[in-house]
Amino acid sequence: MTASLTFRLSVHGLAALLLGVSLVGCGRLTSSVSRDTFKPFVPEVVQGNFVSNEQRQALRPGMARAQVRDILGTPLIASLFHANRWDYAFSIQRQGVAAQNFRLTVYFKGDVLEQVDSDVLPSESDFAGRLVRPQAVGKLPALQASEEDLKKFAPAASATRTDAPAVPTAPAALPRNYPPLEPAVR
Repeated sequence: MTASLTFRLSVHGLAALLLGVSLVGCGRLTSSVSRDTFKPFVPEVVQGNFVSNEQRQALRPGMARAQVRDILGTPLIASLFHANRWDYAFSIQRQGVAAQNFRLTVYFKGDVLEQVDSDVLPSESDFAGRLVRPQAVGKLPALQASEEDLKKFAPAASATRTDAPAVPTAPAALPRNYPPLEPAVR
């Protein structure tokens, strides 16, 4: 009975020793690995209606609500408490790129556009340029060939005739009449 009790204590002691050694090893791992090594994936988050500077410039006081909706699209926020105001907001968050937020507010008097208030909006081409991540381009190879390189690709001697002079051939003449595209009606 004492032999089995001694064996159980040694197994528990061995497990505790193994756990302690593994924890010491994990503690040493953090000093050699920086915090930026293991980053979680952050998905791209796009919210709202993108309104470009070109769309903003197309708005004129005195336009009807339907015309404004045709230019800007359906507003993101149309409150019952502020029936004379439409808000357009757009934000995009991408990993490794600063968040971009844009806002445009349109005020109506009755059914007619009265005022437009907005942030500085990018043009469509500027915004598309912001979405593209710069790619590192390695050194491009030289696009020059030496005489030796060109000789490697010269046609074989058996394919060309050296005894006949090179005469340029004229292109084949085009037909005067073309066949009809559709069958004749009977």
